[in-house]
Amino acid sequence: MSTNKIDPTKWVDKYSDYLFNYTIVRVNDREIANDLISETFLAGLKSMKNFKGEASERTWLISILKRKIIDHYRRINSKKGQAEVRIKYSDDSNEGDWLEEQAPDRLDMTAEDIMENEELGLAIIRCMENLPEKQAKIFKMKTIEGFDTEAICNEFNITPSNLWVIIHRARTTLAQCLEKNWF
Repeated sequence: MSTNKIDPTKWVDKYSDYLFNYTIVRVNDREIANDLISETFLAGLKSMKNFKGEASERTWLISILKRKIIDHYRRINSKKGQAEVRIKYSDDSNEGDWLEEQAPDRLDMTAEDIMENEELGLAIIRCMENLPEKQAKIFKMKTIEGFDTEAICNEFNITPSNLWVIIHRARTTLAQCLEKNWF
């Protein structure tokens, strides 16, 4: 098992090629890929104290990078996504905000947050079982695994408009299920 020691002075030499190859197939833009890797290294530096040694340094950096890639796509799709996909998840003044924005930062979670997050994850999985198979696969690829729109459209032979309709329907169904079974 690895120790809690990490060495950021070696990250660029040891991991930049691997992180670049991982990123470029997901964003298909060298400049954006390099920016995301830089953001990953910076976030890693800022959160070094949270490295528990339960995974390798590379795995830990990849988990940070995945969040950066997802955040990148959220940023570029936020206006379209917010216009199309609003879900009611509570009765307070934030009605209609993205559920994802209300999730706690993974690097700053208490044991209670972690347990609640795991319970919510199980509730989402149970609700996803009610979705049609194709809809569930597309929703998982887009929102959980962070695949880009073009890759999903190519795999399922659908248009981007079809993809957003499927995602919207999946989120609406999941929101209704979670409202009944979780909130």
